[in-house]
Amino acid sequence: MAEVETSRDGGVLTITLNRPEVLNAFDAAMHRALQAAFKEARADDVRAVVVTGAGRGFCVGQDLTEFRESAGDIGERLRSTYHPTILGLRSLDKPVVAAVNGAAAGAGLSLALACDLRLAADSATFVPAFINIGLVPDSGGSFFAARLLGYARALEWLASGRRLTAAEAHAWGLVSEVVEADALAERAAALAAELAALPTRGIALTKRLLEHAQTATLEEQLEREAQLQAAATRTEDFREGVAAFLEKRPPQFEGR
Repeated sequence: MAEVETSRDGGVLTITLNRPEVLNAFDAAMHRALQAAFKEARADDVRAVVVTGAGRGFCVGQDLTEFRESAGDIGERLRSTYHPTILGLRSLDKPVVAAVNGAAAGAGLSLALACDLRLAADSATFVPAFINIGLVPDSGGSFFAARLLGYARALEWLASGRRLTAAEAHAWGLVSEVVEADALAERAAALAAELAALPTRGIALTKRLLEHAQTATLEEQLEREAQLQAAATRTEDFREGVAAFLEKRPPQFEGR
């Protein structure tokens, strides 16, 4: 059984973490498979990506059985496995939707937060978990939580290990929608298809702008906007958008 499965539907690539017997906990093999899936997602004809989990869980972080058997240097383990996984996800120049179908805990929560958008089943839970065993957030968890929630709420959550329900995560702004568990896969596929039909080069450039805005001054951000707007005007999607507007017809974007 593959640790990670991928499937295509038009321009949408769905990546499914596939260790349901352990709620899709990370082991070394799953990291390798997930990194390979993110490389597959780089293909030009992939316009949007969905990340989800098989079975009852999204991902509950590190498989502690593997960790106990070969703990080693935890810093080096993070650098060699988790860091390439998270960076591979964040490097994708297309929209990435997390379909959180169950528990997202520890590094599994970090993975969900690293996605661009999150949908949640009404049965999903979001648990930082690290502090519960005396650890600190890793795999980008502190980075993404601080940016999504702000310092005070992120600290409250990460320092307490509080378990959030899907409804609470929605109220906090961590997820865009909460749907019934049986409807999650269909809704995630529909949202990804909607995104895939948009000018995805423009979405990619917008992602870059928002990341740059985290540390830029206003003057720096204005300059970056000017640079990327110039790049956007050189895309085929821009030309198609203008032509469709003038011809009073729906645009047919191709992500180029």
